[in-house]
Amino acid sequence: MGTSTLFDIIGSAMVAGMLLLTALRLNAQANETTLIYNGSVRLQQNMVVLVEWVEDDFRKIGYCRSYEKITFPTQSIRYADSSNIKFWTDVNNTGNLDSVRWYIGPTSEMSFTPNPRDRMIYRQVNNAAPVGWNLGVTQFKLNYYKYNGVELATPVAQPAEIFSMQISIACETPFTFKEQYQATRAADSLADFQVFWRQLRLAAKNLSSR
Repeated sequence: MGTSTLFDIIGSAMVAGMLLLTALRLNAQANETTLIYNGSVRLQQNMVVLVEWVEDDFRKIGYCRSYEKITFPTQSIRYADSSNIKFWTDVNNTGNLDSVRWYIGPTSEMSFTPNPRDRMIYRQVNNAAPVGWNLGVTQFKLNYYKYNGVELATPVAQPAEIFSMQISIACETPFTFKEQYQATRAADSLADFQVFWRQLRLAAKNLSSR
């Protein structure tokens, strides 16, 4: 075997190796892109479902199909904190007044996911056991305002003063391709792994009827 032939074999092997590495890199990038896209879609779907639940309940604060059972607007909200609220409403439109509570659990409950910020979000009706969802919620923040727009400190000492509220919800994927989680992050970073929704000054009809 001549020297020229040996160099040709070595050169071919190097080119084949480079092509193989390139193919593997492209395949890894394609897999990552697919996982990020699927995770982003699932995250947005989770947010849509959660927002529909929350808005449906919150817009009916103080509502009851049987008008004689409707509470005074100032008594519609029973307890109000930054991530925990309890109020009266007619859940199934049956004419019965129900107590509804929305709140989030501690991060320690989600130790089985790599995201250090995600939490369970709960909804409790009357004295039934709370129903919790693992939707990647990292923030469920409530701000409350008086009729004149002045924000109330939480927990609200006098829930009767609440005229409107702001609801902020953030969700993140529990699992990411590279587990890119940080203790703090810039507002525009890791956009593929986070969605945010905010309802500005939601005012249930029965809260404003005073």
